[in-house]
Formats: sequence, C-alpha cells, structure tokens
Amino acid sequence: MSNQENRNDSLVLTPVEAAKLLRIGRGTAYAQIKCGTIPNIRMGRRILIPRAALMQMLEMAKNDRLRS
Repeated sequence: MSNQENRNDSLVLTPVEAAKLLRIGRGTAYAQIKCGTIPNIRMGRRILIPRAALMQMLEMAKNDRLRS
C-alpha cells in the first residue's frame, strides 16, 4: 500500500489536507477552524479535523442547500 493510500484512509486530516480536500486556501481553512465552521479537535498544539465530521458537515450543508 502506498503512502498516498494510507492518507486517504486516515481518520483525521491536518488543516492543510482539509484545505486541499475542500479546495480552499490554507488561510481560509484556519479561519473557518477558528470560527467553528470546520469541525476540529486539538491535541496539544496540533489541530486535527476528523474526516467523518468533515464529511458530515458537507452533507448537512448540501441538504440545507437542497431545502432552500
């Protein structure tokens, strides 16, 4: 299994990985983390984004948009 495949299976993402996945800038990702839009957990100084929570956030946003 390649290193890239391991990253795709990771339970958590770094802010930079989440930004790439969401196709937003690094600064925007950190701003959204700070205001609570992007779900995150802190482990010491590290910020981690649970992949499942991020996908759930996107699904909820999609459903909200469909209802409007």
